[in-house]
Amino acid sequence: MLLVVDTGNTTTVVGIFDGDKLIAQWRLSSILHTSDELGVYFLTLLATKGIKPSEIHGAAFASVVPSLDFSMKEAIKNYFGVTPLQVSALTDTGMEIQCKNPREVGADRIVNAVAGLAKYGAPLIVVDYGTAITFDVVSPEGAYLGGAIAPGLNSGISALFSKTAKLPQVSLAIPESVIGRNTEEAIQSGILFGNGGLTDRLIDMIREKPGFESAKVVATGGHAALMKKVSQRIQYVDDWLMLEGLKLIYTRLNKN
Repeated sequence: MLLVVDTGNTTTVVGIFDGDKLIAQWRLSSILHTSDELGVYFLTLLATKGIKPSEIHGAAFASVVPSLDFSMKEAIKNYFGVTPLQVSALTDTGMEIQCKNPREVGADRIVNAVAGLAKYGAPLIVVDYGTAITFDVVSPEGAYLGGAIAPGLNSGISALFSKTAKLPQVSLAIPESVIGRNTEEAIQSGILFGNGGLTDRLIDMIREKPGFESAKVVATGGHAALMKKVSQRIQYVDDWLMLEGLKLIYTRLNKN
């Protein structure tokens, strides 16, 4: 079995593949810092599915939190006895990166693009709703071109809450109308319908480029399903796209 981990600023996503089948997955807060904390964390998750540590024969992870990279490597080595593959912009993923500075591209964005290309083809736009909202564009030829980055939904709410004296924290629920009838509904309208409009406008601008008129749009991340309800451009929701990308890259580099 293969252990795959995506470490984000807010959320850590963990998955277990048995061959090509994703048999377990978890989306949890990124709150642990030491290798032992992470090790116990993984063992507990696997135990809930009846998976033994000895059944894990490989591991891969991607991270946008450099301070956790060493702890993640040590946790996987010490608790599962395997050396994990850390995917970065310099990893041989099989996808050409045509950005001005490929080293600047987050590993999560490349992994999403690799999985998206394999599942949905090109041209493609992948929208990931996490701490930030990222738009990643794959050319008709299958190369990673770059994209756009905007503040995430929770980031927007937190900014309002921290910078204003009277505005409250609210839940991310779609209000009945774009015209909020109280403060909570007004914030929900601005955050959700506003980001739905942002999503659709950026997608439209990308599709205006020659060769991208028919680009498919797949959304992933913790708020993907919610955002599909307020976006008119999102075609697919793929909650575990990142995990599948890590599996594809690991398999590519361990064919023998």
